[in-house]
Amino acid sequence: MFTLPRRWRSLALVPLLFGARGAVAGPPYVTDDPEPVEYRHFEFYLATQGGYDRERNLSFTAPHVEVNYGAVEDLQLHLIAPITYARPARGTAAYGYGDTELGTKFRFLHEGDTRPQIGVFPLVEIPTGDSARGLGAGEFQVFLPLWVQKSAGPFTSYGGGGYWVNPGPGNRNWWFVGWHLEARLGAVSPGFEVFYGTSRREGEPGEGRLNAGTTIDLSDLHHLLFSAGRTLEVGAPAFQWYAAYQLTIGPSGPER
Repeated sequence: MFTLPRRWRSLALVPLLFGARGAVAGPPYVTDDPEPVEYRHFEFYLATQGGYDRERNLSFTAPHVEVNYGAVEDLQLHLIAPITYARPARGTAAYGYGDTELGTKFRFLHEGDTRPQIGVFPLVEIPTGDSARGLGAGEFQVFLPLWVQKSAGPFTSYGGGGYWVNPGPGNRNWWFVGWHLEARLGAVSPGFEVFYGTSRREGEPGEGRLNAGTTIDLSDLHHLLFSAGRTLEVGAPAFQWYAAYQLTIGPSGPER
């Protein structure tokens, strides 16, 4: 099964977030931000994300569940539990539980008038999926990123990158970098991002991609998130997508 950078890491596992403020960063994009879920708030996502590569290998979550919780001020706990579909260009399609993702987001610098907010979001991919059927990596993987964010009026920009530890035969450790810009237009927040990952396997090149998407705040409780994009290189296309429903719950129950 092919893999895509960062928030698509959940393909067999894909940086989601926000509290009562609504979905303003992270999902539905690949690039993440440093802002954790508010203290004692939950975020629940029912989502699908995936894509296909230049060889027409197809993989997506169908669906995956993501849970984020503000455990203490400036610290978020994170879980993704995916059901994965994988269809190689040549071979047998498979459907089943994929690799589980665990993480902790910590913001160590708050935003000021001229100062950005900065945080880290280390992630571990646990090989719970059946790698022989293309439903998992078959190895523990670790992502060690640094994220930066700054807002001005209705605009928010964030990005950064990090290092993926990617063990396994033929695999290589690799770097990811990305940047995102979005605008808050009432209940709708359109945005776009560009991101790049160095080579993840021996003999394969790195790859840059472009994504466009939006979040729609139906209320403080209910949100819809969408994005889609493709490779920047000319040639055989590779596409990716994300779609989700998000539920936000505060310490006293759902926030309406």
